Amino acid sequence: MKNHILSGIKLTLFCIVFFAGIYTLFIWGIAQLAPNHGKGEIVTYKGKTYYSNIGQAFTAPNYFNSRPSAVNYNAAGSGGSNKGPSNPEYLAEVQKRIDTFLIQNPGVSKSDVPAELVTASGSGLDPDISVQAARVQVNRIAKIRAIEPEKLYQLITQNTQQPVLGLFGPEKINVLQLNIALDKLQS
Repeated sequence: MKNHILSGIKLTLFCIVFFAGIYTLFIWGIAQLAPNHGKGEIVTYKGKTYYSNIGQAFTAPNYFNSRPSAVNYNAAGSGGSNKGPSNPEYLAEVQKRIDTFLIQNPGVSKSDVPAELVTASGSGLDPDISVQAARVQVNRIAKIRAIEPEKLYQLITQNTQQPVLGLFGPEKINVLQLNIALDKLQS
């Protein structure tokens, strides 16, 4: 038994040194190679500062809507709702989002509404939407802003981020960057 206790203490001390020290310094060192030295992707627009890697609330009809957030876009409280797809409360919430989207986007059928526009992500802070989610909103924005839909499709194409190395992950669009580009298009 004495051998097991001694081995356990050694393993505990090793884990403390490795995970609290060496591993932490290694990850910090990698972060220093990232843009802004691992402090997030900061965007300043019209005197306001935003983090483009954290979801922002865009619900105004003249902007591309962002993905809903279970934590009201609060980065300090990141997390999902923990409600499963069979939870009646959750289903009612999603149905309300679908109904609201269909009212705001006449001419779009329920089957054309992308899931990410009516369901929150696991973190509640997803800054991206799919190309399909952006395209389904074009007619609404074109009508409100009096812009030709073709110009909005071009804007979507210009702001589409390709998969990493062309293989990993889907095409996506950062909603903050897309909406800033939308404002600049009209100015």
